[in-house]
Amino acid sequence: MANTREPLLKPIPILSLRPTQMTVGMREVKEKRRRWREHKSDKKRAELLGKHMIPVVLGPDERHYVVDHHHLARALHDEGVKDILVTVIADLTMVDREAFWGVMDNKRWVYPYDAKGERRHFRDIPKTIEGLKDDPFRSLAGELRRAGGFAKDTTPFSEFLWADFLRRRIARKGVVDDFDKAIEKGLALVKSHDAVYLPGWCGPATDD
Repeated sequence: MANTREPLLKPIPILSLRPTQMTVGMREVKEKRRRWREHKSDKKRAELLGKHMIPVVLGPDERHYVVDHHHLARALHDEGVKDILVTVIADLTMVDREAFWGVMDNKRWVYPYDAKGERRHFRDIPKTIEGLKDDPFRSLAGELRRAGGFAKDTTPFSEFLWADFLRRRIARKGVVDDFDKAIEKGLALVKSHDAVYLPGWCGPATDD
């Protein structure tokens, strides 16, 4: 099985990409859309796409399953971008179709949890980037990381783990209605020792 990153120079239609998660933080998607619009020239946009190729796994159906950058893919789709370059990180075309999602799960390349943080059947994962639902706690986790609440980590779906931590401690209505206040509350939570087990935790070394 190939695990090297092999860029495909042939553009792939964004709507042919198959998600491996159910949600995104729409605030993050909007921020990525804003940054895309700041790149006015075709050259700048082409450079951006070249630097942010979408990592995918080739499935037994020859489809491209996205394993990262769902937010970017959704943002580009919402901005009217039709095609994107991908990087194949693994070829699973030889895997039996019925075993495919089990292999993906075992390798932590899929996150089948809905906007309530509840695990769902693999068949409930959207078939296109367009079908990804909003999880405001994912947006909150991303914003807290940028604010220094925790460090970026290579653990797969790490910000979803933080989102679930926050989901159990802050009311969804509070996040939706007053995002700034939720950030203030969230910063205290992510620095607490309750979060010490999460990837990228960078709270105080000792209790005073």
